[in-house]
Amino acid sequence: MDSVNLASDKRLHSRKHVKVLVIGKHGQLALELADTVPTDVELTCLSRTEIDLTEPSDINRVISTIKPNIIINVSGFTDVEAAESSYENAYALNGKAVDNIASAAFNAKVRFIHISTDFIFDGSSQRPYTVDDKPNPINVYGQSKLAGEVAIAKYHSDNFTIVRTSWLYSRFGKNFVKTMLNLMSEKEQLNIVNDQLGSPTHAKGLAHFLWCLIKLEKWQAIYHWSDLGITSWYEFAIAIQELGIKHGLLQYQIPIKPILSVNYPSLAKRPSFSALDCTASQMILTGKAWQDELTDFIKALKPTS
Repeated sequence: MDSVNLASDKRLHSRKHVKVLVIGKHGQLALELADTVPTDVELTCLSRTEIDLTEPSDINRVISTIKPNIIINVSGFTDVEAAESSYENAYALNGKAVDNIASAAFNAKVRFIHISTDFIFDGSSQRPYTVDDKPNPINVYGQSKLAGEVAIAKYHSDNFTIVRTSWLYSRFGKNFVKTMLNLMSEKEQLNIVNDQLGSPTHAKGLAHFLWCLIKLEKWQAIYHWSDLGITSWYEFAIAIQELGIKHGLLQYQIPIKPILSVNYPSLAKRPSFSALDCTASQMILTGKAWQDELTDFIKALKPTS
């Protein structure tokens, strides 16, 4: 990726060594952060079994022990479907836990980056959502993530920022791209929703953005980051299959049928349009079109036996 000239940017710290604590050790983004960590960063990644986010005293203990300069919270309840029937768990992890981390970071004067989602919007916009657009989530997952954002905002801290992202995928963990590749090798046909529009995000690109972000001396309250361009889940699936065949991950093509959301069984209502306006973020790091990021991702995967 091409970035702006960070070395000459007066907004940057001159610090040569930064301690970063990532909360959410086993998630896609945490693993990409660990895989791309800069040489001048001392990184500690903790899972929810290693830090109890429901206990402020435990968060304080970890911060006093590790003494991080920056905390990046990538943990949370991310199962959109399960959130509908696990309301309390979703709010505990996406709302109250975030408040606990923010309080501890605020008191310890530690900088804090929290990862949020495009699903805090209702999908009624006709253009990509800006950081100033009013949230209006339409499912429990989005509502619980918004609760986390509200918890952070109440501290009015210049040391805190929220990074919203969308349609995340990685070589780590479960995600749409890996699921599609598996299904395309097993099924005779797939039905994919074609009336939900947004922007895929390769987690590796988001990780690079976050590493650039930690170097900035001042943050704005919210950033948006996704790969560039807008697509539907159906068009995304078509591209995955084409690239999978081209690069030897798939042996043959299967029919992929576009369907409407109303014809897809789902507990959670999803926004029909959730693309994010990433203008400010692109001034920090120049991203790639989603097609190019997907191509890089597919090419890097080893062919299946």
